Amino acid sequence: MSLTTVLKQADIFDELSTTQLELVASICEERHFHAGDVIFAENTTGHELYVIAEGEVQIQVDPALVGTGASAGPKTIATLRRGQSFGEVALVDQGVRSASARCAKQSTRLIVIPRDKLTLLCDTYPQLGYRLMRNLAADLAMKIRNTDLQIREQLTWSR
Repeated sequence: MSLTTVLKQADIFDELSTTQLELVASICEERHFHAGDVIFAENTTGHELYVIAEGEVQIQVDPALVGTGASAGPKTIATLRRGQSFGEVALVDQGVRSASARCAKQSTRLIVIPRDKLTLLCDTYPQLGYRLMRNLAADLAMKIRNTDLQIREQLTWSR
């Protein structure tokens, strides 16, 4: 499956033309991971966005990193599959990763998009940049709403 085909299936590239998808594909690289591999760790700097071409990725947080005392280890807060993206916050700011990403399935293939190259592409092609940033904002808003729902459920059940 070509990079353009994989990108076309990802929500963050919705409404991009074939030419725009080909431009994005030209700055991407593929990386392969095996079950248990850490793609990136919580509280590390990030410079890349990832799109899942094949396999599964678990997004995990470690409660011990926020001072909640002893922890039984990282807690999986989401499992992502083909066509889904993660690491978007690295495109928006230059802070540290808010969670870890761990490969959950053997033979996982990721499309990696570096922030600096994507920023240059968006600056060069403003219509592409507008559509992509609009889609990223919608994706992040959905993830924030889901996190908010999880927090509300935790608060409700812990009483």
